[in-house]
Amino acid sequence: MKKTYFFFFFSLVFLLSGCRGSDIIVPSTPTTVDTSAGKTSSAIAGMFLLNEGNMGSNKATLDYYNYNTGVYHKNIFATINPLVSRELGDVGNDIQIYGGKLYAVINCSHYIEVMDVRTAKHIAAITIPNCRYIVFNKGYAYISSYAGPVLINPNARLGYVARMDTTTFKIDTLVVGYQPEEMVISGDNLYVANSGGYRVPNYDRTVSVIDLNKFKVTTTIDVAINLHRMEADEYGNIYVSSRGDYYTVPSSIYVINSSTNTVTKNLHIPCSEMTLCGDSLYVYSTGWSYVTNKNTISYTVYNTKAQVKMPDSFIKDGTEKNIVIPYGIAVNPITRDIFVTDAKDYVTPGTLYCFSKEGKKKWSVTTGDIPAHMVFTTKKLQNF
Repeated sequence: MKKTYFFFFFSLVFLLSGCRGSDIIVPSTPTTVDTSAGKTSSAIAGMFLLNEGNMGSNKATLDYYNYNTGVYHKNIFATINPLVSRELGDVGNDIQIYGGKLYAVINCSHYIEVMDVRTAKHIAAITIPNCRYIVFNKGYAYISSYAGPVLINPNARLGYVARMDTTTFKIDTLVVGYQPEEMVISGDNLYVANSGGYRVPNYDRTVSVIDLNKFKVTTTIDVAINLHRMEADEYGNIYVSSRGDYYTVPSSIYVINSSTNTVTKNLHIPCSEMTLCGDSLYVYSTGWSYVTNKNTISYTVYNTKAQVKMPDSFIKDGTEKNIVIPYGIAVNPITRDIFVTDAKDYVTPGTLYCFSKEGKKKWSVTTGDIPAHMVFTTKKLQNF
């Protein structure tokens, strides 16, 4: 089922309740974290970090790390765009760069904030209900959407993937599974992890496969319950994580062969988030159990070429003992520095840790509340 909308540019700038009006702007705060920065040439100019903010607090914020100066800037969006938005809104869920634009997915405020990647200035705000994640292909953005309200409901509706033209912002939608999460592209197909999280305990357990040329679901793969994260390697493998049920069914990562669209492996690696750099799949897990009423935290690297789990944690110096709730991960594709965020208690400012590729801490810095999603940029951010 498809439905088409067209958003005229003049209608894209809208005011979000709770994020406008007389709220006081919190100015950007700079902190020098790496005094050795800028001494080696790199294609990476900076890194954006989207802080989720606690649900219902309207405290999603945008931070920026300048690789040339070694300075970390907190809360840049409010400073750059004082007349557009006091803050970004409620729950920043994903951030990506495509075609000179920076896209922030603001889940519970139901919109995509589109910015100029060189200035972080507001371009447009695109309404998509309960939006989750975003990927890009051939001039289109693909956004997963729960489609319905933010509400646990055994009768919650099917979600959809919105296809948006990144030039005109024209949108059409395609129904997939229940509460779709992350997506990856392999060849001419878009793979969508369906969680069914709102329908607990009757989780979805499928991956929808969409032909990008036809924008049509061509097959559905049965994988495991409560799917969430996805990565695709260069060997035709799709990695998809299952959260499990937080009781007796454990979290794990499953491997899908994109040529046959069949599940080939259960890696038996618990996963809250993962990121792929080269042949290394970096994984951390903050596995909550209602049986033990505690989290079990782990840090793992999986070699996608050799198809083997590495024996040690990717943090080698014991710093993991200081991380209360690991909540985000990214790896610089040039230097292979590893970034891990700590959400701490979910209501106060978090911490961003930078580790060398050898797994030793280089620096850390205070972020906004619930630091979660990172993206590297080759474009220098003006005035920062």
